[in-house]
Amino acid sequence: MKHIVIGDLHGRNFWKEVDFGQYQKAVFLGDYVDSFTRTDAEILQNLKEIISLKKTYPEKIVLLWGNHDVQYLHYPKYFCPGFRPSMQRELTFLFRTNRHLFRMAYQSRNTIFTHAGITNIWWRSFIKSIAASKAMTVRSSIANLLNAVELSEYRDILYTTSPYRTGQNENGGPLWADYMETFHDALNGYHQFVGHSAMSEMKHYSWHGKSITYLDVLHKQLYFHVVHL
Repeated sequence: MKHIVIGDLHGRNFWKEVDFGQYQKAVFLGDYVDSFTRTDAEILQNLKEIISLKKTYPEKIVLLWGNHDVQYLHYPKYFCPGFRPSMQRELTFLFRTNRHLFRMAYQSRNTIFTHAGITNIWWRSFIKSIAASKAMTVRSSIANLLNAVELSEYRDILYTTSPYRTGQNENGGPLWADYMETFHDALNGYHQFVGHSAMSEMKHYSWHGKSITYLDVLHKQLYFHVVHL
């Protein structure tokens, strides 16, 4: 199945360059909002058009949450730098109204897409948590577990932030994990595609039985990643 992966947009409408008819899946890695260069109106219109695209192609388009998005979804929790008070009401309403269109993770066999990535140390902590035990079923994939927990009262564990991102938690979760965490401790046995950690160009690292590809590059170049799964 041919996938195209779109990194952090932050109000940019670069996704309109994609011919979605060429792909079976299009995965947006989150962070649709907050920008140093785009106006409130531009950010809002772009998000509305992305939501409209998802509604037009509900099975093809995958919209992942980013840390900049959930601070509006769950306002006033999970504050993130770049927060725009002028947009809070509109973005909170838009995200909450369309919450069913977004997810925390997407998975195809042993390939996982999240906003920031999953480390072994975070995963070991997560899998022992009450959040995971409440959400787990016999057939739970990693993505299904994360998606179920995000909808539960135990979602805080997904939003942990380590000192690498000026947080107070020991490890960063799949919305906040830093490059320094995921590069040194990428989840064993899986291939990951992530945004969040800004890069000047796409970077791909592989080890025995696992890999991670960093795709937060749209602030530097027009690049979308194509992968066959």
